[in-house]
Amino acid sequence: MKCRIKWLEHMSFVGESGSGHSVVMDGAPEAGGRNLGVRPMEMLLLGLGGCTSFDVVSILHKSRQQLVDCEVDIEAERADSIPKVFTKIHLHFIVSGRDLDQAKVAKAISLSADKYCSASRILEKTAAITHDFEIVNPD
Repeated sequence: MKCRIKWLEHMSFVGESGSGHSVVMDGAPEAGGRNLGVRPMEMLLLGLGGCTSFDVVSILHKSRQQLVDCEVDIEAERADSIPKVFTKIHLHFIVSGRDLDQAKVAKAISLSADKYCSASRILEKTAAITHDFEIVNPD
């Protein structure tokens, strides 16, 4: 896996993935940025959310669950001193589907957290990561 980060100006950067996609990152105005894109540390949380969501959706499909939607809200705390690593991360999954089995949803989230999600495994080295979920019936 490869990627490239190119400085644009001020504290703005464009990240180019090996698969050919680009994303703009920028710093906060107080750090010299112009708020033109996501912060680099936000990218880490987005990566975590994408990685674990990928696992959960895949596992639920393999479990023959009739999934309609899956969202994950993430809240994180960082250390006060440099390096300002994540110290706490909470993921709240909101899954929607027809007749979803609560035990299968819980197992899918647990399997992602404990076995499959590479991002979780990396971030757990500095952060206490917790999860919960709710099941929403589609209209």
